[in-house]
Amino acid sequence: MNQNEKWLQWAVELQSLAQAGLFYSKDKFELERYERIREISAEMLSYKSDISLEKVKDLFCGDIGYQTPKLDTRAAIFKDNKILLVRENNGTWSLPGGWVDVDISVKENTIKEVKEEAGLNVSTDFVIAIQDREKHNLPVYAYKVCKVFVMCSVIDGEFEQNIETTGSQYFGIDKLPELATEKNTTEQIKMCFNAYKAKHWITQFD
Repeated sequence: MNQNEKWLQWAVELQSLAQAGLFYSKDKFELERYERIREISAEMLSYKSDISLEKVKDLFCGDIGYQTPKLDTRAAIFKDNKILLVRENNGTWSLPGGWVDVDISVKENTIKEVKEEAGLNVSTDFVIAIQDREKHNLPVYAYKVCKVFVMCSVIDGEFEQNIETTGSQYFGIDKLPELATEKNTTEQIKMCFNAYKAKHWITQFD
């Protein structure tokens, strides 16, 4: 995180401290102070990002309990030494995946996302990596994200029309399309290729 993003780090820390205080404190005066601290963190984000305060509060101040990272899964699926990517609505490409739903596991979410975005039924083979998103992807978000890359094998299926993606295709490492880099970078795709070719891959983590 560069010096120009220090404000974001401060806002995130304030939000985290306030959220923990709101969960653990019993004193009504302390609760009021923690609520105000959380409001200040939201106001900082709104002021610096030009996102409405209402939207920031919806995205940033809705959790309860001790603040922990959100989880995002990405599926690596290979055929003939090429990797499967899905085309986003804006024309960029990404590994099938998305936020882990609160009521299912990482494995179940990976399988679900591939079915929804690529139309394929898959099995999960092993975890390629668990990454701290802000160390690898831009822009930096106002909340912590752990990205879980999972090697998968196709059982059956084919692409189906859906509201999240407009197509799917296998690509070689030297002919990657324009990527949705906020979701996956060239380096992350290369990591998946390395895992695919390795005889004994060791899960990487930050």
